Amino acid sequence: MEKGFNIELILVVLTAVTGFIVLLYTLSRWGKPKQARSDDPFLVDFSKSFFPILLIVVIVRSFIAEPFRIPSGSMIPTLEIGDFILVKKYAYGVRLPVIHNKVLEVNKPERGDVVVFRYPPQPEVNYIKRLIGLPGDTIEWSNDKKLTINGKALKYQPLEGYSLKGDSNKVIKVSQESETLPNGVTHKLILYPQGTRAGKWKVPEGHYFMMGDNRDNSSDSRFWGFVPEANLVGKASFVWMHWNWQKNGDGFQAHRIGTAVN
Repeated sequence: MEKGFNIELILVVLTAVTGFIVLLYTLSRWGKPKQARSDDPFLVDFSKSFFPILLIVVIVRSFIAEPFRIPSGSMIPTLEIGDFILVKKYAYGVRLPVIHNKVLEVNKPERGDVVVFRYPPQPEVNYIKRLIGLPGDTIEWSNDKKLTINGKALKYQPLEGYSLKGDSNKVIKVSQESETLPNGVTHKLILYPQGTRAGKWKVPEGHYFMMGDNRDNSSDSRFWGFVPEANLVGKASFVWMHWNWQKNGDGFQAHRIGTAVN
């Protein structure tokens, strides 16, 4: 979920500038007769109109919830390309905008959560994956595409095959399974026939191991490492809209609206 520019920083700066203009003008008018708002300079009138709106947007977006769009298929079948999701920003603690320092502890991330985080190699880019490994865990992904966590193999259940659209708009049939994590969270995943990136990893303290539900088509912790706790953005909640306008995309899909992210 890449961002072309830092909208968070832009919103904070605009809020601060308009707020400062309103404050400065109010102080300059202190003790003077009241005047009609129509007599205010344009910049002051503009700031008075937009400062409250910008402030509300910054508060909601920074501390409560933020919308994101899914641009890739790494979380299929849980999330589809074109899903617009709402992310609970307070799920793992309240953080200040822009600098992201945590000011209030709320809940700890749990295994199975679908998490938005700042991609460690490029923190300006947001990624979304499923949290598989907690600090201190030993994660093993085998050649037969099965997970072992702390020496215990997970339970898998075969499901009906899943149909995907390929690059040439051709439908591809892949296998689908349910995976049950040690804390009882069960979710779906898909697997391609080709080989996989097997390996074994020890999750360091203060970090998390993330994987996509599209196990053979996901850039995740198997390839670029662990996610520091400071990079966590929030927990995905539900799909509030679906619109895939990409080439060969499926357009607007009303049935996706309200889909819970599990």
